[in-house]
Amino acid sequence: MKLTIKKDLLLDNLNKVSKAISTKNLIPILAGIKFELKEEGLTLTASDNDITIQTFIPVNKDDMTIEKEGIIIIQGKYILDIVRKLPDEYINIEVIDDLKILISTKNSEFNLNGISQNEYPKINLELKENYVLINNRVFKNIINQTSFATSNDESRQILTGINFKINGNIMECNATDSYRLARKVITLKEPSEENYNVVIPSKNVIEFSRILNDNDNDIEIHIFNNKILFKYDNIIFQSRLISGSYPNTTNLFPNDSILKITVDLNDLYNVIDRASILTSDKEKNIVTLETNDNTLIMRSSSAEIGRVEEKMDIEKDNDENIKISFSARYMMEALKSFTGTKVELSFVGEVKPIIIKDKDDEELTQLVLPIRTY
Repeated sequence: MKLTIKKDLLLDNLNKVSKAISTKNLIPILAGIKFELKEEGLTLTASDNDITIQTFIPVNKDDMTIEKEGIIIIQGKYILDIVRKLPDEYINIEVIDDLKILISTKNSEFNLNGISQNEYPKINLELKENYVLINNRVFKNIINQTSFATSNDESRQILTGINFKINGNIMECNATDSYRLARKVITLKEPSEENYNVVIPSKNVIEFSRILNDNDNDIEIHIFNNKILFKYDNIIFQSRLISGSYPNTTNLFPNDSILKITVDLNDLYNVIDRASILTSDKEKNIVTLETNDNTLIMRSSSAEIGRVEEKMDIEKDNDENIKISFSARYMMEALKSFTGTKVELSFVGEVKPIIIKDKDDEELTQLVLPIRTY
């Protein structure tokens, strides 16, 4: 194997695939990145058995020249550090004596020990004929607006993932840790030929969203029994699926309410933020919301610290009033997912879920459970 490649191009692709390398992996070979050089270009692959990332760099005379094809596994940490720190515009990579790798520029030379391709596990990155298409920006928004609500508790593994349900041209995404729920429902450009109900590990799909560029290209989603594969530009990202049945969250959303209030999103966020300063338990940081005519009163208190009271103007849909307590952190994280200027809070009762919606975005719904304070 022998090639010359533009440093920035190689580094960009190495950074993408290296997200699949785990320092805790018990299989040493999976600390390596597979370089596969063919006439058409260079394919880089990395995997930790949980996720696999593959990128393809096509031949372009300005970016890469190929002298000899070949396959080699190079230790990910070292190749990434070397390429990152070399100051030159172009880098030469050559495999000598099957397993010796020479990385050189005009003034630098590194010799690394490679690993035989025979030791690398067989990874099947097959594509399906029937796949789901989704816009890149839309997908990134879905992940940003739902992933924070997943659980970190591995004892309930199903809740550590995001539930994707696809029926025709409707995609519904749910995330919950049993104390709050984020739901996003979108209409796909084209209906799916098959219906799906899968759970993707949250940390995996977040990792994929970080790789995505800020363009309007589409992502292909290929769904299998135990894995999911995303194809985007020159990237293939594969993740395992979490087995098990995701809880039915539809019945958590009440059909009616005793009171709806409309508030300025930023003002409400800031009021809760200030009220939570004096909460003693930083994990739950409980605040109490109370309405009085067209005024919202936010309170919190701590026997050791003191008490705070904040007020703001609101719009109500009737003359009812409510007093309800909840986690300031959960509510603030829910509010951060909205992009509009106003939100609507629906109340069903003092011990029933609070439903938050964007006045301009019917696709996104957040739910926060109240906390009993007596």
